[in-house]
Amino acid sequence: MFLKACAVVMETGGHLSHGSIVAREFGLPAVVNVRGAMSAIKDGQKIVVDGDEGKVFLQ
Repeated sequence: MFLKACAVVMETGGHLSHGSIVAREFGLPAVVNVRGAMSAIKDGQKIVVDGDEGKVFLQ
């Protein structure tokens, strides 16, 4: 999935979790520990991920 991903948003975890480490290796922006992400983001919905600021914006 990481080969097709543009960014990573995880509901749990930290900067040393597997998802964030793999995202860094692939050069993808990642935001972790986003409570409620799975219920707020719908399948196919476009989002903007600002990995530098740690913010996710719904479109």
